[in-house]
Amino acid sequence: MTLVANIPVHEPKAGQPQAAAGRFAFAGKPLIALVQDARLLATLKKVSEPGHEVHAAGSEIDLSSALMAFHAGVAVLDCAALATPVAQLAARLHVQFPELVLIVAGGIDDQGALAAQITDGSVHRFLHKPVSEQRVRLFVEAAWRRHEEASALPHMRATRAPQPGARATRWWLIALMLAAVAAPIAWFVRQNAGTPAESPAATAPPAAPSVAADHELESLLARADAALAAGALTAPPDANAADLYREARRRNARDPRAVTGLEQVIERLLSNAEAQLQANHLDDAQQLADAARAINPQHPRVGFLEAQIGAQRERAVLGKAQRAAASGNVAGALAVLDDATREHRSPLAAEARQELAQKQVDTRVADYLARSRDAMSRNQLIAPVEDNARFYIESARALAPTDPAVQQAAEDLSTRLVIEGRQALAAKNPDAADSWAAAAADSGAASAEVAGLREGAQQLRGTARADSFAKLALAFNERLVAGKLVDPAGDSAKSYLTQLLQADPGNPAAQQARTAFSARVMDEERAALQAQDYPTARRWLGEARAAGADVAALAGADASLTAAEQQAQQAGSVVAESSLTRTRYVAPEFPRTAREKNINGWVDVQFVVRTDGTVGDASIVGAQPVGIFEQSALEAVRRWRYRPVVQGGQPVTQRTHVRVRFAMQP
Repeated sequence: MTLVANIPVHEPKAGQPQAAAGRFAFAGKPLIALVQDARLLATLKKVSEPGHEVHAAGSEIDLSSALMAFHAGVAVLDCAALATPVAQLAARLHVQFPELVLIVAGGIDDQGALAAQITDGSVHRFLHKPVSEQRVRLFVEAAWRRHEEASALPHMRATRAPQPGARATRWWLIALMLAAVAAPIAWFVRQNAGTPAESPAATAPPAAPSVAADHELESLLARADAALAAGALTAPPDANAADLYREARRRNARDPRAVTGLEQVIERLLSNAEAQLQANHLDDAQQLADAARAINPQHPRVGFLEAQIGAQRERAVLGKAQRAAASGNVAGALAVLDDATREHRSPLAAEARQELAQKQVDTRVADYLARSRDAMSRNQLIAPVEDNARFYIESARALAPTDPAVQQAAEDLSTRLVIEGRQALAAKNPDAADSWAAAAADSGAASAEVAGLREGAQQLRGTARADSFAKLALAFNERLVAGKLVDPAGDSAKSYLTQLLQADPGNPAAQQARTAFSARVMDEERAALQAQDYPTARRWLGEARAAGADVAALAGADASLTAAEQQAQQAGSVVAESSLTRTRYVAPEFPRTAREKNINGWVDVQFVVRTDGTVGDASIVGAQPVGIFEQSALEAVRRWRYRPVVQGGQPVTQRTHVRVRFAMQP
């Protein structure tokens, strides 16, 4: 949230020393205290000098608001009251408020964490708890002396007083504005960067089960996984994770592993871009964002990140203008703003550069406000970079922070941003709502309005997750009823169970699905065992074990299967049909009733291959569902023919078994 306090800054009269004016300007600043210890707060109030009221902040957000609103000179942080690591918060405050004198209170471990900052002076003093009144008094008085000494320097550098009638442009407020703008954006970046429970590098794309393996696809996915793990996201050409996952997706668009892998590449690129953005490496951040956009132009985080990069570029321009103005070069500050908007300006730019800096402030402010109104009419609130309403209003505020028209324009913009956020919520677009909420907070919207937008976005995400979970559960149940347990790989009960467990492993519905799947797989294992199809029974047992079936049930089934395999091996009476050579095949007829009701199933048939290769003694040993497909299976099997089994040079009869499957073709 951008808050600018209307603190009166008294211009020195003719002949009055600049240093005296500086001392008068900084009188009455409060001491901001973010403390949890009531005794420490009471001691601070007791020892504070007249004119330096102690203002207590209730949270880190309140601390930022108070520092900006009061332009405070001294702050006291109690480590016990912080949610952010103290070293990280102290570093951020030093960057945002370089003139702020910081005192930190805490224990010996907290002091160790701040050793470097205490040494370089960014933390003025460390106050060990429990505190003594005398030590608190000494530290606070020393802090105010240090602040007054640091604050006097800029005033002593001033060389001339403003001309009569000239606008009093308080350029020191630009630095305050820039620091306030940076805080919520940095917070939002950290929140997005920390959302996943584990880094993309630690999470490999889930392996999709496959009955008939596509070796080329598996090779592509394996190379892509290796490139992702090695950090080769978009280079070298044709050997990076993005290219390999795209090739895998082109080869099999239904395999979820390629899609998941591309999503992880994007997440890694965006996380790297956010890190570069925090380090103020804007060109590197833009290159990473462009790479992510090339993979998925519609990815919601890409647009938001590019908006952040644009906002950072705008703040860099404003910072450059502020530094020029602080050195007395107002014309140079205006030239910086002119250069930034040259592509979007009318011929007034050439004329404006000819005017004297101080005389053109009013005209320039009006020009920026007119451009902001035009940008708002075109709904260009925060984009494109350096040609949007927010940039023009902030440019005007840099020149005239207390101008009523500028303040009203800022209020109008924050209202529009909140409205856009509400419209995004109505359109059920939580990412856009979060983006507008961040921009609204940056522009000074009420904290309650911003919190409402963010809460609405979270609710939308929760609803979307619940809807997605419900759809996965429905798809799982449909495939389970239809008997599509593991085939096809990307559209089976097993694949949807995997997605349910990944989405919310603790959800009761996910656990119920796991139990139901395990039970069905165990049924398949028992049916295959009954049909003496031991290899198939062994595969089903493996699926049950992978699904997390009951350990005792698995042990019992494994013992029964092992015993049956040993008995069959000793008897040698029944072999799997796949071990024989079939010379004639007749497809079973799909029953009309099953076709009309879209029913799939299977039938286990045991029969004898005679010495002439014909089929005899065919019988049903298992079926699912019962009473639908048995007759069709028997009629087809009886018409099959085989190459006779030969033992000892003579043809012999051989008992065998086969599972005949009935499945509707998609």
